[in-house]
Amino acid sequence: MTASITQAKGAAPKRAAAKPKRSKAFKRENRTGWAFMAPFAILFAFVFLLPIIWAVYSSFFRQVSQGGGLYGGGELVNEFVGFQNFQYVITSGKFWTGVGHVLLYTVAQVPIMIIAALALAMVIDSFVVKHVTGFRLGYFLPYAIPGVVASIIWVYLYNGQISPIVKGLESIGIHVDFFANNVVLGSMANITTWTFTGYNMLIFLAALQAIPHDLYEAARIDGANGFQVAMKIKLPNVRGAALLAMLLSIVGTIQLFNEPQIMSTADPGISKAYTPMMMAMNTSQGTLTPSGDGPASAIAIVMALIAGLLAVVYTLAERKVNE
Repeated sequence: MTASITQAKGAAPKRAAAKPKRSKAFKRENRTGWAFMAPFAILFAFVFLLPIIWAVYSSFFRQVSQGGGLYGGGELVNEFVGFQNFQYVITSGKFWTGVGHVLLYTVAQVPIMIIAALALAMVIDSFVVKHVTGFRLGYFLPYAIPGVVASIIWVYLYNGQISPIVKGLESIGIHVDFFANNVVLGSMANITTWTFTGYNMLIFLAALQAIPHDLYEAARIDGANGFQVAMKIKLPNVRGAALLAMLLSIVGTIQLFNEPQIMSTADPGISKAYTPMMMAMNTSQGTLTPSGDGPASAIAIVMALIAGLLAVVYTLAERKVNE
């Protein structure tokens, strides 16, 4: 009888362990952390999240004319059209022509810029270069110039009537038209490369300077020369930086806008829909049909999805290669 009572008591479920109470100091630190983060969270919501939400909302509407009778002249109102704006974007030949321009631009420009940035970082990180600060500042300085200003400067340098570059080449018998149909995309790529190479160089330089110097000393003890150190130690240790630089560059070039927009003022051959971002802006301003914020938002959202897809594809491909 006693044994059965003992077994019954042993079979009774154990009371769950009480959760440790958080101290007042922990709660106070938690509130302080949220208080410090609140200004950033509010600004992030207003500057980033709310515009995205508004763009998604407006992409389901389109401006239509109501009233005015037989001869038009009615009032423009926003009408819910569902996915018609996205259907227009996906079936638009102008949109996919602009996407083709951007993809060709990305394939040609990004590898050249990344290789140039890596080469500059390797040179600055070597023991050959003295006064590293001056070189680093000089290479980074073009990035400090606003993109619109940089584009204006290069449009001046591309103008055949006043450009010192064009006139200098003509003096030695070389005639170049930087606005020719088969050259204009390369002219835009040159502006972007000049502007962002120094920025990407700093990414690579930070990765190079984070490499432990013990690896260099061990390699030199083993008899490795400078070229072998660069190929066997430095390059493998900047793969993460290369992935970051490539992803940022791909996302940035997908949004190509400043260069073609500024160059279109000097080259009428650059259409209002030369790139998807130009198409979105001119659509919102009413110079392309259909016009309004709805179709423009749909263009921007589709381009954001394409940029995200390209970034994911590149990331997966890069991981597959490095496995």
